[in-house]
Amino acid sequence: MNNDESLKLESQLCFRLYSLTKLMNRHYSPVLKKLGLTYSQYLVMLVLWENNNTTSVISVKQLGEKLDLDSGTLSPLLKRLEKQAFVSRVRNSEDERSVEVKLTTLGCQLKAQAQNIPQEMFSITGMSVDELHNLNSQLDSLLVTMKTK
Repeated sequence: MNNDESLKLESQLCFRLYSLTKLMNRHYSPVLKKLGLTYSQYLVMLVLWENNNTTSVISVKQLGEKLDLDSGTLSPLLKRLEKQAFVSRVRNSEDERSVEVKLTTLGCQLKAQAQNIPQEMFSITGMSVDELHNLNSQLDSLLVTMKTK
């Protein structure tokens, strides 16, 4: 690719990823609105639903690391989820500086309402399951590579 080609917008991987992210969020938005969630809140709930019970806890720090979100972004998001009664936040009894998050009963029940979201979003991609797995693998590899740079 020559220099002129490399500086065209359509040649930029970052622009494709940016455009795709915006488009995916647009598709998720009406589906998640029915649950009273934003996309970022949905990601938090996905992490919490992995254990799907009201006794499992995760620290805000661990949650931030898993989602690659800083506490300045995560704290207000968790406050809104707590206000909706989907999660509760409590200080760690052994370390007052650490805040732990856990699902409430309502938050656990929300999982059943969200059960079809992945399939619904997959169906709009027009991809086969194999194509999706391959794309996810490629993106995972790209993430690993770029994190080490």
